[in-house]
Amino acid sequence: MNIRKAIPSDAEALKVLYFEHLTKYSPTEEQDMSLWKKMLDKFEKDENIYLLVLEEDNQVVSSVQMAIIESLTHNVRPFAVIENVVTHADYRNKGYASRLLERATEIAKEKNCYKLFLETGSNKESTLNFYRKNGFEIDKKHSCLKWL
Repeated sequence: MNIRKAIPSDAEALKVLYFEHLTKYSPTEEQDMSLWKKMLDKFEKDENIYLLVLEEDNQVVSSVQMAIIESLTHNVRPFAVIENVVTHADYRNKGYASRLLERATEIAKEKNCYKLFLETGSNKESTLNFYRKNGFEIDKKHSCLKWL
């Protein structure tokens, strides 16, 4: 098992993860993979954006995206936001996403974040229990969403 920041050559593997294993958000249009690679190149170099991947069997099988956001509150300490927690269906229930969340938490602590905020679009009790098991409190704050 290897955890690292995603790199441009991970684009195709991430496309599979996001659109075959996070099916609720599968696009209908063809993806411009050159744009994916440019974004991954930018993420790789940015010290406040993390697209973490977990490799097993020499392939990307799980991913977590996290951004560190600077803040004027809490003595000018940043906070972190996580989204897009996804694991390949063949590799679920092996602790991979939990390990990625652990690594994201370590990074947030290293960056002196005062909180780690996670968004999920799922209302499934099993998903919410997974996040609880990983130390996240459910329904402590309200998340408001405006689609653009």
